[in-house]
Amino acid sequence: MTETKTEQQQRPGFFGNLIFNIAIPVAIMSYGSSEAYLGPAWSVVVALAFPLCYGLWDLKQSGKVNAFSILGILSVLLTGGISLLKLPAEYMAIKEAAIPGVIGLAVLITQYTNKPLVKVLILNDQLINWANLNKALDEQNAQEGFSKVLALSSYVVAGSFFLSSALNYILAKMILVSEPGTTAYTEELGRMTALSYPVIVIPSTILLVGALWYVFSQIQKLTGEDIDKFVNQ
Repeated sequence: MTETKTEQQQRPGFFGNLIFNIAIPVAIMSYGSSEAYLGPAWSVVVALAFPLCYGLWDLKQSGKVNAFSILGILSVLLTGGISLLKLPAEYMAIKEAAIPGVIGLAVLITQYTNKPLVKVLILNDQLINWANLNKALDEQNAQEGFSKVLALSSYVVAGSFFLSSALNYILAKMILVSEPGTTAYTEELGRMTALSYPVIVIPSTILLVGALWYVFSQIQKLTGEDIDKFVNQ
């Protein structure tokens, strides 16, 4: 338990993600992309180095290789590659939509397996005491009912990623209108990154929180116990 707390304290979490994945890259691409400073190409390289290095560092700190970390790093590399190769903005829009779209599909597919992805996203071991929950569900003969709850919540969680996918695509198409490889295009890339948080993350988060609230309320109904009994403190 002590090691886990220490690891959590060493990882910057929300503010680290916000600073290294959004704030610093946006500032560099918005204000350092002119020829007087870094230029369009180098500003992209320097800006994306921060989320890439942060992602690798966070991966090392967690000590776990997981699909989400790999997708995050892959997304950064694809953004850099598309920008440096000066490919049409359509490629960037497709890339922006593909990452959350793949996760959404994975959520739907894995609900038919023994390890549904929804458990990783909103019901992981850090949040839920599965030993207590499974024991209570067994006592109430409610495992089948809980499986139906998980299935429905999977649709909501998948929907949040499909929403993110659609908003990503629309945002990229609306903002990336300049010629790739130019200062204007790089500034637009920075603007897209800045707007992605309020436009995409907030609506998706609302759906995820809604799914979690639904699961918690159903757990209380199925077990007859207060949710605090099954939440890790």
